[in-house]
Amino acid sequence: MTVVTRFAPSPTGFLHIGGARTALFNWLYARHHGGKYLLRIEDTDRARSTPAAVEAIIDGLSWLGLDWDGDVIYQFPRAERHAEVARQMLAEGKAYYCYASPQELDEMRQAQKRAGVPMRYDGRWRDRDPKDAPPGVAPVIRLKAPQNGQTVIQDAVQGEVKVENAQLDDMILLRADGTPTYMHAVVVDDHDMGITHVIRGDDHLNNAFRQLQIIKAMGWPEPVYAHIPLIHGSDGAKLSKRHGALGVDAYRDMGFLPEALRNYLLRLGWGHGDDEIISTKQAIEWFDLPGVGRSASRFDTVKLTNLNAHYLREAPDAELLPLVLPRVEAKLGRAVDQVGVARIARGLGGVKQRSRTVTELGDNLVFYASDGAPPIADDKARAQLTPDSKALLARLAAAFDGVTDWSEKPLEEAVRRFAEAENVKLGQVAQPLRVALTGSTASPGIFEVVAILGPVETKKRLLAAGG
Repeated sequence: MTVVTRFAPSPTGFLHIGGARTALFNWLYARHHGGKYLLRIEDTDRARSTPAAVEAIIDGLSWLGLDWDGDVIYQFPRAERHAEVARQMLAEGKAYYCYASPQELDEMRQAQKRAGVPMRYDGRWRDRDPKDAPPGVAPVIRLKAPQNGQTVIQDAVQGEVKVENAQLDDMILLRADGTPTYMHAVVVDDHDMGITHVIRGDDHLNNAFRQLQIIKAMGWPEPVYAHIPLIHGSDGAKLSKRHGALGVDAYRDMGFLPEALRNYLLRLGWGHGDDEIISTKQAIEWFDLPGVGRSASRFDTVKLTNLNAHYLREAPDAELLPLVLPRVEAKLGRAVDQVGVARIARGLGGVKQRSRTVTELGDNLVFYASDGAPPIADDKARAQLTPDSKALLARLAAAFDGVTDWSEKPLEEAVRRFAEAENVKLGQVAQPLRVALTGSTASPGIFEVVAILGPVETKKRLLAAGG
């Protein structure tokens, strides 16, 4: 059997974190088993489905690297196929016309509410002759669900789960206007797409009992269900925006790398021993459903940020450069010239060791592209530029004129000789020098910075700071 999974989002908003993890698990399971991973856009809710949301979902999946097989499948154009299956079930006596009016159904629900019993359709048209239908009422088509026994699911994550059929009512397959319901369309689509494994959030578990009844009525192969626990906030409460329940695009904008977010989402609810840093290759090799836990996971932005810092340090500078340049330019309010780009490219390796996100990396690289002395970051940095240290920097600028080898080691030796000649400690020179060149008390190695800025820019900034 070829494994076929699917990710089937509703395009009513961005690709949120929970959806991204569901997509990841489906993608990994298919890739692990050498199968197919399909993408279906469930756009039957025409009032809420938008092209912008479809674009955001596809863009988010593409950025995460979760490539799907074949074309994107859209649910809405398949409405006639959904209706065809409902009519087939009607013809086979597995479904029936229901002529109950909205008013009747409301009265039924109110009576059930007063009686303190669960509100569900009471089957009033289940065995009635359509000849009794009231004039002018367009019927819906309802599933003739089993009323006795149990519906049992051997869930690959939750284990055996079951429900008494008496608790389930005859759900609507086709509305009075001929449009299919979501519950019905999903089953037909999964069957036609050859889905073998339905991996989704456990908030869909109740849907599975109803959907399985349609599958059994049609005599179709049953998929393997795997309902994964939801993601909660770090405090254990339902995940919300304050916990980080943002769209995937927001994490990209905040400077997270796709490989870091993939790794983090993988570890939310799935584990492989004590392994935390898991490459995509390892994830495909190791991922399987038995490793998925049954408890809700907790989203922790701090852990994600720390993991991102690891991937940032490991990322090739050439891949990071096009990511940081737009951020540097946004900070400067102008384009970075060729000289600035060259400096950033040389300095990126040192700065990324001190950065956690691409955003921080861009912020920390701005000083390389500044024209002249960069702005002083804070009072701590400003305190380094005392009248004495400014005078010291001016004399250092002159001392640099005698340096012929503008590389780190000779520069360090030159500054040490200068400190000895001035009868001061190296730190009394290095810290004001750092602030003058970078605007901050924290930076990569100061001699690396001096080497990258070059003699002309270094002297310009020293004289500006000493003036």
